[in-house]
Amino acid sequence: MSENETKNTSPENEEVQYSLNDDRRVKVLSPGAMVAKRFFRNRIAVVGLSILAFMFLFSFLGGIITPYTEDEQFYRSEYLNKEYAGVVQNVDFRFVSAEGQDLGSVLQAQVVLATQRGNDSFTYRDVDYQVIEEGTDFYRVTLADGTTLGIAYKDIVNSSVEGAKISYDFYYNALLAYTNESGSFSADGKEFTIDENGVVSDGSNEVAFISRYVVQPIMSDVFLSRDFQEMLIVCLEDGQDTFTYTDENGETAEYSISYRPDVKNWSVRQQTETRIYDTYAAPSAKHWLGTDRNGMDMMTRLMYGGRVSLIIGFIVEIISTVLGIIMGGLAGYFGHWVDNLIMRIVDIFYCIPSMPIIIILGAAMDAMSVDPQIRMLYLMLILGFLGWPGMARLIRGQILSLREQEFMTATEACGISVSRRIFKHLVPNVIPQIIVSVSMGIGGTILTEATLSFLGLGVKFPFASWGNIINDVNNTFVLTTYWFIWIPAGLLLLLTVLAFNLVGDGLRDAFDPKMKR
Repeated sequence: MSENETKNTSPENEEVQYSLNDDRRVKVLSPGAMVAKRFFRNRIAVVGLSILAFMFLFSFLGGIITPYTEDEQFYRSEYLNKEYAGVVQNVDFRFVSAEGQDLGSVLQAQVVLATQRGNDSFTYRDVDYQVIEEGTDFYRVTLADGTTLGIAYKDIVNSSVEGAKISYDFYYNALLAYTNESGSFSADGKEFTIDENGVVSDGSNEVAFISRYVVQPIMSDVFLSRDFQEMLIVCLEDGQDTFTYTDENGETAEYSISYRPDVKNWSVRQQTETRIYDTYAAPSAKHWLGTDRNGMDMMTRLMYGGRVSLIIGFIVEIISTVLGIIMGGLAGYFGHWVDNLIMRIVDIFYCIPSMPIIIILGAAMDAMSVDPQIRMLYLMLILGFLGWPGMARLIRGQILSLREQEFMTATEACGISVSRRIFKHLVPNVIPQIIVSVSMGIGGTILTEATLSFLGLGVKFPFASWGNIINDVNNTFVLTTYWFIWIPAGLLLLLTVLAFNLVGDGLRDAFDPKMKR
């Protein structure tokens, strides 16, 4: 025997060659570790899991980090032309009845007809009336015995004092003095002066002014001063379409004038600085994804919307799974009439038109003005209650094959109760199928919730979900112009549902013992 052969067959070398070193030991993995190893070898499933991890961090951690709240609204200042007043040049007679008299519409029409014909009297229902001309386009209407009924005029007496009412005595004497170019008159026991411009004063203060133009504010709580009306009338007569006016408080505003031939009057618009919602603001450093139609930060809404969509998806699947395990476990274990009864119930649920029922319930909750938070709870319960039959049928099929196995015979021989046999020995053996079904079902639930919210029947404002965020795109202009409103929400929804499906496929392959990786 050679020296080399002696070395190779020495006890030391033989012990080194056949000893169980670390690199020669067989690694025995637990079933859970084996499933995890198979799952993480599936690169597509790992990609889906990574997307889900990002979605959870984005939705739950992002909502905490963001400086804005879910329903915080932002504003911007903008100059808007608001309807402020209307102006019409009076060309028709107006009437004021004397104290204790009623110059009705029929008599007013008779007065206008008499003035057009140049008559100073008329008869109506066997009663004689007198039309006395007091001045230019100014008449006094009386009975034949001289009792005054009222006046007809075209020049308007406007009060210069906010809220002050003009009496008939003041109206008559002021117009009489104005049309006859008298410098003073008496009314209501006081003396007044009137200038050639129609401005009436009581000696120290201006009380009224007379003009052929009628200027009426749009808002009832707005008072138009004489200075404003005079400036407006001058602009009308000069053909100007804009002017600037500073009121007694020192506030300056721009006004625009436009003539409306359909109603034969002028519209006065005031340009004011107004705080409005910062709607559809473009992405910026302050709002990374812009703002929506309510002036809310889109990034924040997406974070909170993801939180709502994911929570609804998980809770609905938990409700469906619990009901499905109970009903499917009972049907699969007992069989016979119990199985027939439960499967007929499952068939009935399959025949129920789920979407129309949900739409009807959503419309009913709209009519009852259900609180948005309670509405979201009802939505989860309805979706969960309608979604259990599929899980029940899956559990029932698995348990039908497992209940004949030897370990179930052993549990029966040991006297274990029926509930423990089902929920401690049978159900745990179908957990892999449950996990796969749930992981794939969450994506479908999120899509269902998004569809209902898009239709306005799911999650309601101020709560956000990816579905009601996309609902903001309710016309073609928003769809084509404000891409930052719907593309991010649609992309997040697509990625989340796709990720759940990828994870579900990966779990199905990992739990299958026949898979070779």
